[in-house]
Amino acid sequence: MPTDNCLIVLAAGRRLDLLREEASRIAKENKVGWHTDRADMGTRFCFEDAKAKEAFARTCDNFGISCRDG
Repeated sequence: MPTDNCLIVLAAGRRLDLLREEASRIAKENKVGWHTDRADMGTRFCFEDAKAKEAFARTCDNFGISCRDG
C-alpha cells in the first residue's frame, strides 16, 4: 500500500488502542484498507485514500492526540 495517505501518531497504550479502533471504523465506512507501521517516533496509520486519512486526522484532533503527515 502506498504511503501517500499516512499519518504519524504520538500515542501509546489505551489511546493507541482507541485510535486503532477508530481507524478500523473509518476504513470500514469508506470501504478502504488500512494498516499501521512503526515509525521513528510514534505509529504510522496508512489508508488507501485521502478521505479516510482526513477523517482519521479529525478524529485525532477530537481526542487531543498529536498527529502529522508521514
